[in-house]
Amino acid sequence: MKKLADWLAYCEHLHPVAIDMTLERVQTVARRMQISFSCPVITVSGTNGKGSTCAMLEAILLQAGYQTGVYTSPHLVHFEERLRLSGNPVSTTELEAAFARVERARCQNDDTISLTYFEFTTLAILDVMHQHKLDVVVLEVGLGGRLDAVNIVEPDCAIITSVDLDHTALLGPDREAIGFEKAGIMRTGKPVVVSDPLPPQSVLDRALEVEADLWRVGVDFNVSGDKQQWGWAGRGRRYSGLAYPSLRGANQLVNAGGVLAALTALRERLPITAQAVRVGLLVVDLPGRFQIVPGQPTLVLDVAHNPHAVAALTANLDAMGFFPTTHAVFGAMADKDVVAMLGRINPLVDKWYFTDLPTPRASSAAQLQQQWQALDSRKDVSAQLCL
Repeated sequence: MKKLADWLAYCEHLHPVAIDMTLERVQTVARRMQISFSCPVITVSGTNGKGSTCAMLEAILLQAGYQTGVYTSPHLVHFEERLRLSGNPVSTTELEAAFARVERARCQNDDTISLTYFEFTTLAILDVMHQHKLDVVVLEVGLGGRLDAVNIVEPDCAIITSVDLDHTALLGPDREAIGFEKAGIMRTGKPVVVSDPLPPQSVLDRALEVEADLWRVGVDFNVSGDKQQWGWAGRGRRYSGLAYPSLRGANQLVNAGGVLAALTALRERLPITAQAVRVGLLVVDLPGRFQIVPGQPTLVLDVAHNPHAVAALTANLDAMGFFPTTHAVFGAMADKDVVAMLGRINPLVDKWYFTDLPTPRASSAAQLQQQWQALDSRKDVSAQLCL
C-alpha cells in the first residue's frame, strides 16, 4: 500500500489544473463510494473566520459529549491535521486506506475520472468520516462554496462567517460576486447563519430565493459584552456571563456569536448545555490565529492571508501595547494582494524579513521585497531576504 506522502504527491499531478471549480466529477466518485451522513452536518464558508468557527463548534460539541468529525484546510505542518475525529488528528493508516478507496472508485469500470488534489483529498477525508459513527460533522469550505468539493454533502446548517476580497480571479471582483459563491452552501428550509454584520445583498437574496432559515447577526441574534464578560441572545435562547473565547483577536466574539446561533438552530438534534458552551469557549485552541508564543521576545504567529485578515491582525497587534522594535517574517502565495496586505501592517513594523515558501504557487522572497519597496514606505524601516 502507498504511504500518505506518496498519495499526496500522486494527487498533485492527476488533473491538468490545480483548481477546477465544478462538482460533477467529485459527485460521481462520491456516489460510487456511497459516501453519506445520517448525523447533522454543519458547513462553514467565509473569507476569514472559518477555521476559528470550526474550532469553537468542535470544542463546544466535544464538551457536550458528542463524537465529532471536523474537516478543515489547509494544514499548518502535517496533512493529518485536516481531519480531527473527536478532537484527535486522523491516523495516517486510515487516510492511506481511504486514498486507496478513492483511487479504486475513480477508476471503476474503465471510466477513470480525473480529480484535483483538493477533490481527491476531500473525498478521502469524507470517506473516513463516513466509516466512523459520528454524532456531528463540521466541514470547512476550501474555496468559495457553491462549487467547492465539500458542497457535495447536504448540510443541515450553513454558516457564512465573513465576505471580503480574496481569490478574486476565481470568485469574482467584488463582495457581491464573492457573496454569491459563498451563499451556494445554503439549502432550502435549512438554517443559515450569517455572521458578517454587513453582508452583501447577494447573500441575503440567495437566502430568500432558496427559502433558507436565515439567522443574521444584529437581526436574529445579538452579541454584547464589556471588558470582563459577554452574552448572546436570539430566538428564545440566551447565554449571559460568558468568558471571552480563549482564541485571541477582535473578530473572535463575532465568530463565537455565529457558532452559538448555529447550535441554537440545531438544538433539537444537538442539545447543548450552557456549561458545554462556557467550557468549550474557554478551552478552544487553534494554532496560527493570533497565537502568542510564551517567552521573550514576544512571538505572534498568524495565518492572515488577505487584506481583510491583515487589517484584523494589525488591530490586534496595535492593541497589545508598545514594543520598542517589531520584526515581521512574511511569506505569501502569488495570487494574493500583497501590496494591500503590506500597506495595512507596514506602519507597525520596524524590520521586514521576506521568505520563500515551499510551493510553486508562492511568491519568492525577492518578489515580496519588490512589492514592499513599491509602497511609499517609511524611510526608517528596513528589509532583508530569508532564503
